[in-house]
Amino acid sequence: MRPTVKNFLAVERAVRTAPPHDLSGTARAALIEHYEATGMELLMADYSLSVLIPVTAPPDATEPLSMHTSPEGRAFGSQEPYGQHATRDGTVDLHLPVTVRGDRLGILTVRLPEHRCTPQSIEELTELAELIGHEIIVAERDTDVFLQACRASRLTLAAEMQWQLLPGRACSRPEYAIGGQLEPAYAIYGDNFDWATTGDSLTLTITNGMGEGIQASLLTNLTVNALRNARRAGIGITDQAALADQALYGQYKGAQYVSTLLLSFELATGHVQLVDAGSPQLWRQRDRTIERVAFEEQLPLGMFDESSYTAEEFRALPGDRLIFVSDGVYAAVSEAGEAYGDRALARAIQATRLLPAAAVPRAVLQELALHRNAEPADDATVVCLDWFGRSDDRAD
Repeated sequence: MRPTVKNFLAVERAVRTAPPHDLSGTARAALIEHYEATGMELLMADYSLSVLIPVTAPPDATEPLSMHTSPEGRAFGSQEPYGQHATRDGTVDLHLPVTVRGDRLGILTVRLPEHRCTPQSIEELTELAELIGHEIIVAERDTDVFLQACRASRLTLAAEMQWQLLPGRACSRPEYAIGGQLEPAYAIYGDNFDWATTGDSLTLTITNGMGEGIQASLLTNLTVNALRNARRAGIGITDQAALADQALYGQYKGAQYVSTLLLSFELATGHVQLVDAGSPQLWRQRDRTIERVAFEEQLPLGMFDESSYTAEEFRALPGDRLIFVSDGVYAAVSEAGEAYGDRALARAIQATRLLPAAAVPRAVLQELALHRNAEPADDATVVCLDWFGRSDDRAD
């Protein structure tokens, strides 16, 4: 066995068997022993995707690093390893993306002697950074260390509930890539998104619960879990909508309701079934054309007893970019009274055409903040889905 492979396996074994709360410390010790590292730091992306925060236990007052101006932020944005000479003693700081199936968690920075910063070592350390990402997801079942490191400020209780409800902030497969973001990140209350995939399909929902604060969060929590319960029973999206509608009406008797888009994608063909139960909108970028794709707006979930829902259909083509936005996005108005969805949203989608799906929602929301130039009156959700299709789909 080559020494480099032996070193990789030793660090991998240490990381996989590390105590959840001491994953970072165990990885640091293993890298020092097997790669001659002189230092290591694990940084997590905060909820607003604006800074990277070092993982420490307990959390300390270490200054966060900007996502936009720091070398670590450059590696996070490009999703490529980035090295820089750290000091005059010949060491190199290697910044490595910590990403799990497209979900960008943070950055692993390893300080190495220059002679150890070889292409082979960079490749191995890049794989180890991904491994650490997987272990972070597992460790979060048993420790708060990593979730605490994601906070540049305190979350409201409603926001805590909403972020814990998400499947992640991004995911990717050969057929598609998804990215989503909620704002205001530290005080979100009613908006949410969810997805689930099988070997044949992708189910995606965009949810916009009415109200504010904890009541809106409770309403959305019930909605998402009702939809998941129905989805996991193996039924179609029209019945998922009907069962969630019954659950909400049974609890609130029509006094509270939820606007939701439900979509089911057939991975082999791009065929999509959609139920439009309220206000979230779908915009499509196909080649150079950006347009809103409108559907028959049906009753929000929970507004009336025993509502029935019907599905509409369309087809996603390879190369399509689908942008889903809540009313806190398209209805937000500028000082001049222009709604963001009138013209500015299409410009923002065009401006982000070269970004990967995971980076698009944050960029669109930044443009929204400039358009609004004031404190938001509503929470806002943007979800981006890039459709690649399968090889036989591309050949059609």
